Amino acid sequence: MTGIEIGPGPDFDQTACFSLDRPAGFGYICQIKFLCEGVKTLKKYTKSAKPGEVERKWYVVDAEGMVLGRLATEVAARLRGKRNPMFTPHVDCGDFVIVINADKVRLTGDKWNQKTYYRHSGYMGGLKSITARKLKEKRPEDLVYNAVLGMLPKTPLGQSMGKKLKVYAGDRHPHQAQQPEPLEI
Repeated sequence: MTGIEIGPGPDFDQTACFSLDRPAGFGYICQIKFLCEGVKTLKKYTKSAKPGEVERKWYVVDAEGMVLGRLATEVAARLRGKRNPMFTPHVDCGDFVIVINADKVRLTGDKWNQKTYYRHSGYMGGLKSITARKLKEKRPEDLVYNAVLGMLPKTPLGQSMGKKLKVYAGDRHPHQAQQPEPLEI
């Protein structure tokens, strides 16, 4: 040990620094922090977001030419708030997402003919099915909506997250007053 320097440190009242000389040019610098009586130590607190503290933004996503699953994962993460540094799993801290051009979304492979969506009326024999191609012709918004809702929690919290998703088949939407930011995916 060749030198010791003691002085005020950034986190504590006293910091001792020393360096060790090693052969062949190895220089090691070590820092030792002394906790003195009356000095506050750094405590790590995890701050949870409260529902009233959450600031929500509006984003608009152009789905033209995008693969449905890749689009849905990013939108679901934004709705859930996973991109927010204050993410809290039990609080709805996500943003509003507007998806336009839902009728121009892509599916890979032969999923237009093979992928089937099911719903049930609740009565005996009331199972209805529709392929992705026919669903795109009838209600193209439901392709994106079903894919995103399938990636959200199946709880009342997930239902409130799903209400922040706005999907439109064309390139126009009625949310210009919210001044949505374009989201590149």
